Amino acid sequence: MLKRTFDVAGALIGLVVTSPFVLLAAIAVKLESPGPAFYQGARVGLDGRPFNVIKLRSMRVGADREGPSVTVAADPRVTRVGRILRRSKVDELPQLINVVRGDMSLVGPRPEHPDYVRLFTPEQRAVLSVRPGITGPAAIAYIDEEALLSGDHAQTIYERDLMPRKLALDLDYIARHSFGGDLRILGRTAVVVARRVIAKRP
Repeated sequence: MLKRTFDVAGALIGLVVTSPFVLLAAIAVKLESPGPAFYQGARVGLDGRPFNVIKLRSMRVGADREGPSVTVAADPRVTRVGRILRRSKVDELPQLINVVRGDMSLVGPRPEHPDYVRLFTPEQRAVLSVRPGITGPAAIAYIDEEALLSGDHAQTIYERDLMPRKLALDLDYIARHSFGGDLRILGRTAVVVARRVIAKRP
């Protein structure tokens, strides 16, 4: 109950604080490429319930039908504005709406596409016992996931190597998570994202 109360309060404050940045980013997305400013993608949430995750669109329209469900290094489907949004994680900010709706939490396992959830072992499906999060230990550890995926076998690499590693971190989080731990993860996320943005400056 404490976690849910904190999620809603934090998400509402976050929406108010970040709305100007999201609005500017949405305008930039619309100016660069035709199509909607926001993207809604199918994901699997608490207890296996499906929901649509909300993001600022960082790829050209129809990109999900042109390639793998994962984003690879130097993915040509990603727009120029999209690369900036993805590096700064601004594209993830609309997920605060998902938190308010109850689809997600501020901290937890990242929500996975239904195609990949079908590959989970019975043990790995334990990640569906909690709400997925905007950030979490696996999201921090693999914040540069795209750089690890390249070539024609990117999806196979993800399914056989990266996804099991991420799930192991998520399962460990579920076994140990606490309110104080969630606060530390939020703090670490802010630091890691800030370092990424600063490091990219010329």
